[in-house]
Parts: sequence; C-alpha cells; structure tokens
Amino acid sequence: MPESSIDNSTGKVRVAVIGASGYTGADLVRLAINHPNIEIASLAAKTHAGKPMADVFPHLGRIKLPDLVDVDDVNWEAVDVVFCGLPHGTAQDIIAKLPERLKVVDMSADFRIRDTGTYEQWYGRPHLAADLLETAVYGLTEFYRAQLSGARLVACPGCYPTATLMALLPVVSAGLVEAEDLIVDAKSGVSGAGRGLKQGTLFSEAGEGLSPYAIGAHRHAPEIEQEISKAHGGEVTVNFTPHLIPMSRGELVTCYVRLAANKTAADLRAALESRYASEPFIEVLPEGVIPATQHVRGSNYCLINVFEDRIPGRAIIIATLDNLVKGSAGQAIQNFNVMMDLTETQGLEQQCLFP
Repeated sequence: MPESSIDNSTGKVRVAVIGASGYTGADLVRLAINHPNIEIASLAAKTHAGKPMADVFPHLGRIKLPDLVDVDDVNWEAVDVVFCGLPHGTAQDIIAKLPERLKVVDMSADFRIRDTGTYEQWYGRPHLAADLLETAVYGLTEFYRAQLSGARLVACPGCYPTATLMALLPVVSAGLVEAEDLIVDAKSGVSGAGRGLKQGTLFSEAGEGLSPYAIGAHRHAPEIEQEISKAHGGEVTVNFTPHLIPMSRGELVTCYVRLAANKTAADLRAALESRYASEPFIEVLPEGVIPATQHVRGSNYCLINVFEDRIPGRAIIIATLDNLVKGSAGQAIQNFNVMMDLTETQGLEQQCLFP
C-alpha cells in the first residue's frame, strides 16, 4: 500500500499512540476505537511499558488493544500515522527520529510556536528540531483546513488557545474589536495538568476551591498571541489568566473586549455566526444562552456566545469546550481526518455526557 495512506483492502489506517498512559492519550484511544478508518497498531508509554492497557485504564478493559510498549520497541513498519501525547520537550526528540514516511499528529506544545527563540523563552530549552518546525501545520482545524490536507506533521493547539482563538479570531480579523485590549479569564479542569502526581492537583489541594495559576506567565499565552497577531496583522499582547477548577474535565474562557468604533455586540455575534455557519463542531448559541462546560463534556463541540458589557463600548465573548476532546484528542482526530482526506466528523459525532 502507499506510504502513510489508507489500506484499500481494509479501509483502515494503522496508528500508534505515543504517551498512551496519559489523559489525552487515553481519550485519543477512546475516540479512535469507534473510528471506522483507524486500526490501533501500537500503544507506547515509558512508565507503564509491558502492561495491558486495561491495567492502566480499566474503563478501556473491554476492548482488545495492544499492550503498552516502550517507544523504542514500536514496530514502525506496521504503522502509518503517529499520535503523540507526550509532554513538551520530550515530543520533539522522539518525533525527530521517526521514519520520514510517517504522518504525525502531535498534541504537545513542541511544534506550535513558530519562532524558536519564543519557544526557548517560554519552555526553557532550545528547540532541537527546527527543520520540522518549519513545515509543521498549526492544527486549529477550522482555520488551517487547507494546509492540513496532506500535511506530514500537525501541531495540535493547546486547550486554552483552542477555546480562546475560536472566540476571538473572527472578530479580530474583521477589525470589530481593539486587538490591543483583550482580556481572557480562563478556567479548566484538573485533567489539563496531566496524570502525573502533583501536589496542586491532589483532591485535598484542588477540591472545594478555585485558584489562578501561572499568572502573567502561562505557556499558552505566546501561542494565543502568535495566532491573534497573525489575524490582526501586527504584534498583540493578550492579558491571559488561567484558573484551576475542581472538576475532571472541561474548560471555559471569558473574553473581555473593547469594541472598535461604531461596532456593537450584535456585530460580533453576526461575525461569529457567519464564520462558523458551516462548521460541524462550533456553535454560536442563541442570544442570551450562556455556554457551560456541562453542555460539551465528552464531546468535540465548542459553544460560543456574545454578551453586551455594562461598560459602554465593551462586550464579553464566552467559549467552552472539553479540554481533553476538542481541546486535545478530539481535535487531533479531526485533524487526522482532514490530513487523510476522510470525512472530517468521522469518529467524533458522539454527543456530550449530561449530567
């Protein structure tokens, strides 16, 4: 069969998931199981290598899956596409060593930032795969669809940037808001911090409380600014503050914007409705309906709405999504579908879980 293509005899693409023992890796597997064009050929996880997936994630125990192996033991000849769910800094080293014929969908931060100096400043290490960085496509599907088709390496956006950019890119690019005055108040469930043991995400530490973190220094800020600056046509700095919410999954961003001269909240709504009218996973809610995390949980949907601010000349845009699905694994599969010229919604049409 052609390299990195669909097997005509089975209709399947053989995929490997690196970092399969993390939350995003597990959700990728959960979604991929029911994708008609995906065959899970290999699951890699350094810490849990040698274990059945059911031992690491019992909720996947009813499904016949490959046992976890060390990434060095993956048979790349039996793989066409790699989904990478490793931490930043680790992913670039492994991806750089993969056979060139493999297509890669990376869920880490290693190929999102186009400028190597900016990457080093925010992630604390030089970028060692700059040649790949030059060809990587930013995987915000709704805005990079044309570039994704046939791409070899896709860098899926972070969860906070996905929600924020969905809310802001259409109104910034249309000149409806002042790009120099963007305030983003963001909140996410604790799964966004990963599965590793951290004091701040222990139940006794995070439960029954709400706390901001990485104030003025969150690593998703330069990613947001990179894309908004591109839409604006000039450098933009965003006031971005994330908060940890005591829930497993879910994310909501509240964006405070200053309207451009003679523009109204209704103009923002019209621009968002027009931009997303044909998008399968982005919905601008009816006027007055408030987006809520419980209305997207477990799904690949992003809900958006616009509200007038009490302060004249200002408006509020709210967006919500599931940080592990549309904010990570679901968006990765959506990008995979576009890369492989499959139906974009394939494997992603499940509705949200409620309550």
